[in-house]
Order: sequence, then structure tokens, then C-alpha cells
Amino acid sequence: MPAAPAPRQLTLALGHAESFAREDFLRGACNAAALALVDNWPDWPNRIMAICGPPGAGKSHLAAIWGERSGARFLAGRSLTRDMPPAALATGALVLEDLAPGRFEEPALFHLINLARQDGAYLLLTVRENPTRWPVGLPDLASRLRAIPVVTLAPPDDDLLAGVIAKLFADRQIVADDALIRYLMARVERAIPAVRAAVERLDREAMQRKRPVNRALAADLYRDE
Repeated sequence: MPAAPAPRQLTLALGHAESFAREDFLRGACNAAALALVDNWPDWPNRIMAICGPPGAGKSHLAAIWGERSGARFLAGRSLTRDMPPAALATGALVLEDLAPGRFEEPALFHLINLARQDGAYLLLTVRENPTRWPVGLPDLASRLRAIPVVTLAPPDDDLLAGVIAKLFADRQIVADDALIRYLMARVERAIPAVRAAVERLDREAMQRKRPVNRALAADLYRDE
């Protein structure tokens, strides 16, 4: 008779807290300018600034660091409508997260920028595309967006990517050795969402197979990919 397949342990989709503390932010050449912006607050070149970068580049972490320092409130970009909460700028600082063209009401953003300028409030936008080039229909808003200084996050280099992988494992109470990290870097797309998915997959498979998270397990998963 053929051997029965090894039993797989049922796993639950439990959340894993990712630390957004300043000391847990991994600094590299790709994000040095954005980190300096956050650390140098309130000495900003403009009270309204934007941090631009792809998903997973660290925008939310940087915004969280700045929010802790400045007492800023947070508002999702998709929630920006004419019915914007009147107390959004009550603390004098606001993070407008993941703002994207076509996903907000243009008069609402125009009003918010004007209100921030009028009140002397600080406004930090996190965006995936440079807002100075957004195809907006409101000419006055286009002019306001062109006046916002933008700090761009570049793709991670080898050292930073290795650090990110190690941190993602550490957030799950897993110590990843150099052999595992190098193996993943050679086989996974060099983008933060991709390495995050790889870490999640390894953790899940390790629990199901009752095996340690190491290079051997990674080799089993990625051998034919």
C-alpha cells in the first residue's frame, strides 16, 4: 500500500502585530530622505509635505512615527469627501493616508489644503504616485498640488531588503538565519509585498507541517517555482 501523506496541522489565520516604532524602522539609502523629514519635524521646508512610494516601502511606518511625534490625526485618503470631519485638523497635524487620484473628492482636498495653510497646520500625504503629476480636473487644486514638496522612497537595496525579511520574521517571533534570508532574496521578487507574502507562507507551512522555519523548508516550497 502507498504510504499515507503526512498529516497537516490545521492553522488559524491569526494576526501578527507589526511594530511601527521609530527604533524598528530600517534605515537605508532608499528611505534616508523620508526618515530625515520625519525626524526633522517641525523644521520642514513646507507645512504640507508628501511621501511617495510603492506599497510596502515604509510610508505607513514613517507616518506612524511622525504621528507619534506630532500628535497628528489620521484620515484615509478614500474618506476625503465634502463631509470631512470638522475636527480633522484639531491637533494642528494630520496624516492623509494612501491618497490616490480619482479616489477622493477634489473640492474636499482643495478645501483641506487651504484650511491647513490658513490655520498653519501640518499636513502629511502618503501617496503611491507623485501628486504634482496627478490628472486632476480642478485647476486650483492642480496648482496647490504642484506646490507640495515630495520625498520619494526608492526600491530597497540588498542590505535593507535583508533587514526587512529579518524583521518580518521577528514580528512572528521567528529568528531567521542568514542562509534562509539569502535564499529568499534570490528567489522572491525584490519588493516588500512579495517578501511579506513569502514570510507569511513559510510561517503557515511550518505550522501545518510541524517543521522549523529554515532554508530547507523554503527550498521545499520554492524548488519548482
